[in-house]
Amino acid sequence: EIQTGRRQLAKEKPKVSAYSRLQEMIGLGEAKKTMNRALNFYKAQKVFADRGMTAERPTMHMVFTGNPGTAKTTVARLFAQIMKENGLLSKGDLYEVGRADLVGKYIGHTAPLVQQAFKKAKGGVLFIDEAYALNGKSENDFGQEAIDTLLKAMEDHRDDLIVIVAGYDGLMQDFIQSNPGLDS
Repeated sequence: EIQTGRRQLAKEKPKVSAYSRLQEMIGLGEAKKTMNRALNFYKAQKVFADRGMTAERPTMHMVFTGNPGTAKTTVARLFAQIMKENGLLSKGDLYEVGRADLVGKYIGHTAPLVQQAFKKAKGGVLFIDEAYALNGKSENDFGQEAIDTLLKAMEDHRDDLIVIVAGYDGLMQDFIQSNPGLDS
């Protein structure tokens, strides 16, 4: 009887989608509008492609900026799940990395680290927190190599992977301007 009761409770328990969890978050009005526009656009493109019509496949990569505690990581996680729930990503997992995960300590070490991160994130979202830290601080810094490799991988894997770079407002603006490819 206990097992039957648990099964029945599990059936009756409402399943909350990632989209509804995002909508229930307090504030984030502009972020929610942007997410809705992006989601609707990608869903429309999927419908076009499913019906044999010409569909655009623009990059889905994004930049999240804001102060600490403004839910950048939480929104990225929810967005990954929303894209999965709508059949726009195959896995919908969030793979979070930072500078230490992408920048090598010696020549030839950085590009394989970036490629490995992309391989692990395939089918989901690669979330690069404090992405501005990739900007090289000196000649001997391999952060610029990470950015260059990142740009190539973003283009090569745009069909089933979203890259979200996140960080503080001013520092992220400097990061985006550090390479013309990032801005586009």
